[in-house]
Amino acid sequence: MKPTLLVLAAGMGSRYGSLKQLDKFGPSGETIIDYSIYDAIRAGFGKVVFVIRKSIEAEFTEVFFKKFAGKIELDYVLQELDRLPEGVSLPEERTKPWGTGHAVLVAAEKINEPFAVINADDYYGYRSFQIMADFLSNLDKVEHCLVGYRLRNTLSEHGYVSRGICQVDDKEYLESVKERTHIYLTDNDKVVYKEGEQEVELSGEEVASMNLMGFAPEAFKQFKASFDVFIKENINDLKKEFFLPSVVNEIIQTGQAKVKVLRTADKWFGVTYKEDKEVAQQKLEKLVEEGVYPDNLWA
Repeated sequence: MKPTLLVLAAGMGSRYGSLKQLDKFGPSGETIIDYSIYDAIRAGFGKVVFVIRKSIEAEFTEVFFKKFAGKIELDYVLQELDRLPEGVSLPEERTKPWGTGHAVLVAAEKINEPFAVINADDYYGYRSFQIMADFLSNLDKVEHCLVGYRLRNTLSEHGYVSRGICQVDDKEYLESVKERTHIYLTDNDKVVYKEGEQEVELSGEEVASMNLMGFAPEAFKQFKASFDVFIKENINDLKKEFFLPSVVNEIIQTGQAKVKVLRTADKWFGVTYKEDKEVAQQKLEKLVEEGVYPDNLWA
């Protein structure tokens, strides 16, 4: 059975300033999602499920479902604030989405096979999709994985980013992943993150997770159990998010399954800030010039 690609595309884009899921970056007007789907198809994925929100449903489906029709099986699910465990009421003041872990959980009804998770606004590289597809296509037990990038190669020049910093054992299995939400480059090119008001320096060589993770479908049980606990403890915290790495950590710590780290030589880039757009366009133009992609992906 071919694996499914789950695309997290419900983000608000507050730091970017507009709906970056639909913004154009490629030489023929391609979005970042276009490159991910193009790479996923040739890597061997059989289906794509998008996680979006109701407010962009009409525009999103109009753009992408016409474009990808006949190329790969498509589906989508809505991530809304009121998608909560039975008996739990949404606080009236809550406006912030519940986070990446919640985005994965709401897709459980659409996926019954091994699946990979990506962010809609991140470029991952073809080889990363290929090693992920190979792992999931040959999965013969309950085991999960993530693609690991060199941290320094995943930063923005225009502000702070969130990254999952991985601890990996000598057999290339994940020991833990810690979500750091304020990582940035200093003026003297050091990589640091904020811990309260203090800067903590990193080497830049750490293994970073960019949410390109792969799961056996049994993982949805843990996502639900973890979210039920999260909501019980944090329902009245209007800013608290349920991060994907927290579920991965629980899977490891409870011994439910191992998580293999698949290291990639690909270089990530993304669009967290409006200033990142020009850089992304230049990098995609270079990849086209090098023959990695055609000038028009879908011509």
